[in-house]
Amino acid sequence: MRILVTRPEPDAAREIEALAARGHEGIAAPLLVIEEVKDAAVDLAGAQALIVTSRNALRALSRHPALGAARKLPLFAVGALTARAARELGFATIIEGPGEGAGLAELIASTVDPAAGKLLHLAGETLAFDIKGALEARRFKVSQPVLYRAVPATELPPSVLSLIEQGRVDGVILLSPRTAKTYLAVLERHGAVTQGMRPVCYCISEAVAEVLTPHGFRARVAAHKREEDVLALLDCEAASS
Repeated sequence: MRILVTRPEPDAAREIEALAARGHEGIAAPLLVIEEVKDAAVDLAGAQALIVTSRNALRALSRHPALGAARKLPLFAVGALTARAARELGFATIIEGPGEGAGLAELIASTVDPAAGKLLHLAGETLAFDIKGALEARRFKVSQPVLYRAVPATELPPSVLSLIEQGRVDGVILLSPRTAKTYLAVLERHGAVTQGMRPVCYCISEAVAEVLTPHGFRARVAAHKREEDVLALLDCEAASS
């Protein structure tokens, strides 16, 4: 199957490799561009632990003056891939979450004491889940410095648009509602919504699918909110076709 990979680089390249290992052809079509926030204030004073819900935050931290001090703190990672990235960056104490924000909030609440100090969520400008609000409702104090922003693409690469127009794309992987909205927006800008409805949209959650299904797109939703479950869904579809 020929699959559009819509996540930002460098994660797009890694996902294309994962698709190739499964016998699929991945085509890079990043719909978000990651920009680091220069001079982001990371105040570790009084923090008992860090929270990371995106590898983009760790990439930004890797070039931040606070990295050395940050590595001394325990780190809650949203899932396995983020935990691995934290380990590679030199963090020693890593608590791995279930792969999505709500579950990570539950894990944090059951693991640490609000009275032991604030939590520091290394965040992006736009978040899929309000983990700060979820934890503050449980009496935690949460600081949320923004280390990066995701800027939506305004168009598709010409080679990708050509494949869509020719009906030579089998599926599109979409891992956030914002990415799904950007996919729809660029198709509208190119006048290619009808052609863009032909590929199946493989979505990480119902929230992603709900962006597209009202417009007539075919959406399949992974069993769990994890990238590996999206790839497993794609494999099942390929095997049954």
